[in-house]
Amino acid sequence: MDQANQQDSSSASPAARAAAFSVHIFTALGAAIALIALLEAVREHWAAMFGWLGAALIIDALDGPIARRLDVARVQPNWSGDVLDLVVDFVTYVFVPAYAITASGLLLPVAAPLLGAGIVVTGALYFADRRMKAADNHFRGFPALWNAAAFYLFLLHLPPALSSLAVAVLIALTFAPIHVVHPIRVVRLRGLTLSLLAAWAVLALIVLANDFDVGAFVTVGLCAIAAYVVASDAVIRLVRSFNT
Repeated sequence: MDQANQQDSSSASPAARAAAFSVHIFTALGAAIALIALLEAVREHWAAMFGWLGAALIIDALDGPIARRLDVARVQPNWSGDVLDLVVDFVTYVFVPAYAITASGLLLPVAAPLLGAGIVVTGALYFADRRMKAADNHFRGFPALWNAAAFYLFLLHLPPALSSLAVAVLIALTFAPIHVVHPIRVVRLRGLTLSLLAAWAVLALIVLANDFDVGAFVTVGLCAIAAYVVASDAVIRLVRSFNT
């Protein structure tokens, strides 16, 4: 198989190989953005940190379709786009948000380092789990979206005890037998999901532009969309169980 891949790649033109490798560079830029986000977090510029994490999220959404269109796996077989994507995703989805959650003062001081360690350990294990996605592309368990979790912790600014409890629950749910919708890959209700995702992006930009100082309308809207993402599959399964 490796020899076949090498032969397929050797038939590609230099321009095709360069274009394919540029996709890997594009993906790797997410790691550079994660470093900038971490520097902003160290300075406690939280809105700027989330802005950079949002830019990394855009890269993560675009690199896969571009890679498939350019047939990167065949043209550049010596470089694993899957491994590269997981490395970048870990630092943007887990590591930088874990630092922000731990260092922000949102958690109980005695619990913060332990919960931060729990985030990075379970996040690393989740990214190594070959069963992280179900056959219908739903995530299994809480999908280590700690960038989103951190965003909501900063938005809601709950008492430290409640924030600590929320983080502990999400850590426990990482490998729980629940399904969470993938906003792009799940076919069921995709139109609704993408529309809500677009609305979420607009509301999130409003939050960051105002440094998390927003009214109830924006907060309730963001929480409602989060509830849809987390609970929509469970609600649909429950309704179907009553109808059978």
